[in-house]
Amino acid sequence: MKKIAIVLLVLLFNSTFIKAGEIVVEGNFMGKNIFVTNPYASSNNVGFCVTEVFVNGKLTTDEIQQSSFEIDLISLQLVVGQKVTIKIKHRDGCTPKIVNPEDLKPRATFEIVAGSMKVTKDGLFLWSTKNETGKLDFVVEQYRWNKWVTVGKVEGRGTAGPNTYNVKYEPFSGENRIRVKQVDVTGSKVSAPYKYRSMSPVVTFTQGKDQNITFSADTKWEVYDMFGNIAKRGNGTEIDVSDLKKGTYQMNFDNKSGDKFTKK
Repeated sequence: MKKIAIVLLVLLFNSTFIKAGEIVVEGNFMGKNIFVTNPYASSNNVGFCVTEVFVNGKLTTDEIQQSSFEIDLISLQLVVGQKVTIKIKHRDGCTPKIVNPEDLKPRATFEIVAGSMKVTKDGLFLWSTKNETGKLDFVVEQYRWNKWVTVGKVEGRGTAGPNTYNVKYEPFSGENRIRVKQVDVTGSKVSAPYKYRSMSPVVTFTQGKDQNITFSADTKWEVYDMFGNIAKRGNGTEIDVSDLKKGTYQMNFDNKSGDKFTKK
């Protein structure tokens, strides 16, 4: 009996001073609850792993004494986009797992305010948004050379708005198309393109006796070999071809693509 009593006393002592651990995750409330798998702490013979769950510092009333449970964020009347910190306290020797942490990641929910997209005389592209629910970068893209090319990036405010943004913009001659997008864990959301006609003169090029390419005005440019590999890219009025191998190349510049020149 004494041996049994000693063993029980040791077990009681050990269970009282079990070293606890915790998992902390942060994100934004996106209208969904969080699910947790909760293993049985069999090594300590004290029940399930999780002991307490806190949301934004407040102890929840969720039923956690089961192999999996739900952290009911919806019932807390949080606002979509609101910051959320979840703290899960657990016993030593076992680790619970959050099944859907991606549901705390911000989503691209922005809408463009009608009529807000424009290009100023100072060379800025402006736009305003509403209904943002999390901080995500806005990527500004220009349709150039038969593809969408990134020309700027700015951090979104992640609030209901309206929020106004701008990036420096370099138009090419003729019709330009510009759009903004955000990328989240589910993919990307893209605005309808804004069409803008630049009155800049069409850029032309000549190849000099030194074989360098000279443009009639500053322009972005790219040079490809005949296998489609990028050889050079830059911005300015001239391309130094001295370091290119002999052969035929294609160029993208201004609003043109596919013009050819030969390095002899």
